[in-house]
Amino acid sequence: MKKIKFIASTLVAVMVAGFTSSCVKDLDVTPIDPNTVLPEDVLDSDEAFGQFLAKCYQGLCSSSSYGQDGSPDIDGVDGGYGQYFRAVVNMQEVTTDVMTCCWNDGTLFDLHNLCWNSSNEFVFSMYMRIYFQISQCNEFIRRSNATTISDYPHKEEYVSEARALRLLSYYHAIDMFGNVPFATEENSVGSQAPEQKKRADLFDWMVDECNDLLENGFLRGAGAAEYGRADKGLVMMILAKLYLNAEVWKGEAMYDKCAKVCEEIMPFYALHENYKDLFCADNHLCTSNSTFFGDEIMFVAPQDGNQLHSYGSTNFLVFASTWSVTGKPEKTMDVAQVGISSGWSGLSLTGTFTSKFEENDARAMFFKGGYKQYIDALRDADGASEGWKSMKFSNINHDGSAAQAQGFVDTDFPVFRFADVLLMYAECAARGAANASEGQKYFDEVRARAGLDHLALSLDNIIDERGRELYMEGFRRQDLIRFGLFTTDKYLWEFKGGAAEGKAVDSKFNLFSIPSADLNSNSNLEQNPGY
Repeated sequence: MKKIKFIASTLVAVMVAGFTSSCVKDLDVTPIDPNTVLPEDVLDSDEAFGQFLAKCYQGLCSSSSYGQDGSPDIDGVDGGYGQYFRAVVNMQEVTTDVMTCCWNDGTLFDLHNLCWNSSNEFVFSMYMRIYFQISQCNEFIRRSNATTISDYPHKEEYVSEARALRLLSYYHAIDMFGNVPFATEENSVGSQAPEQKKRADLFDWMVDECNDLLENGFLRGAGAAEYGRADKGLVMMILAKLYLNAEVWKGEAMYDKCAKVCEEIMPFYALHENYKDLFCADNHLCTSNSTFFGDEIMFVAPQDGNQLHSYGSTNFLVFASTWSVTGKPEKTMDVAQVGISSGWSGLSLTGTFTSKFEENDARAMFFKGGYKQYIDALRDADGASEGWKSMKFSNINHDGSAAQAQGFVDTDFPVFRFADVLLMYAECAARGAANASEGQKYFDEVRARAGLDHLALSLDNIIDERGRELYMEGFRRQDLIRFGLFTTDKYLWEFKGGAAEGKAVDSKFNLFSIPSADLNSNSNLEQNPGY
């Protein structure tokens, strides 16, 4: 069994720093959990602050401190599809060429069709999850800075971790929503609604915050934190992502800076030799602080089949990537192959995407069964869809043994991996901002791990390789936007824009809409253009 270092917090109250949605409440109101106590009554020791910090981590892993069916942290946000990294996958992967979900749930089809609006419940869930996390981190930092107790020896370290986790959520905010409401620990609880920060200004604040944490913070060194905890490696990765996307987010290319940060990251991590191990039930052995496998997975959102349950994260990726059709055994997947006893079905990969894989690519872990490769309908008469199913994530240990449970997976969600660092540097090199021979070497290293030969370094090859290496990990939409392929007619896939053969869509869909619920409750906010 993996050893999860953080525990579910007893401080389950939604301690929010004045964000404005009707579903996120500040400390002046009754907490969502009626059994919880007020923080001022219990924040009296290092251990108590550690429990509060644990809640900041737990919010990335599950939707509630009371298990998968417990009262969700955010009133009005589904505990299943509203889980943080399931929402990330919906926003970053289901909207792209990678996959679609054939469930007839609300406005789910609008994600893959690229036709959502400001009332889309899946977009709303992502937005609220981001700001729930930011708000908790803000309140933790504020409470820590204000406390006068002497029994708090880990104060500087814990505050630095909360700042790093806040950066992670602002990273998703700047990417998905652009100009967003902004608050830090300086905003008092219950004060006026937060102002909206321009995307370019948020970019500058995030770069400064990253650099301050790296130079003056109290984070452990890259790869040196306890399992599942934030360290300098997480912050360096966020900084590299900022520079990688600076041309979109800031309006100024900074690929040279991205390459430099990648070079600074490289001494602390390494590729693991077996790609499949990174997505199995004991993939915690591939984290940077493991003494067993090595150093590829830089930061994770843990899952545990016995201790930490969620209907999102990797539980979603394993269970929903199955399928069975009554009376059609050729279309029924043996779910034991991915370590579960029964599946949810729903997710299908698109033929446009799966056709990018060479036959001997170790990353092409697909269940083909009786399905056609290309999707003719998002939902067919059987309640299924065509398209191959992914077996990338599984609930089976690296040695083939069974995980500790089948009802919920043990597989951690890999938030950042070292292979991405190598591909980022290679992209910077292909754009003329880094050493070309080094970029080619790193590019070939990633391919060699997949069992593939040398391929010339070019932007076309880079975007395809990033897709093959990182699919279902929450980067595809971001990458397609950076390459100018997401909304344009330069690249089409099944049902892009709602057309079976795909079509271009309005460029407004390069950003998600600010939910109407927050616009209505905060007069400081303006909707993203076009919505």
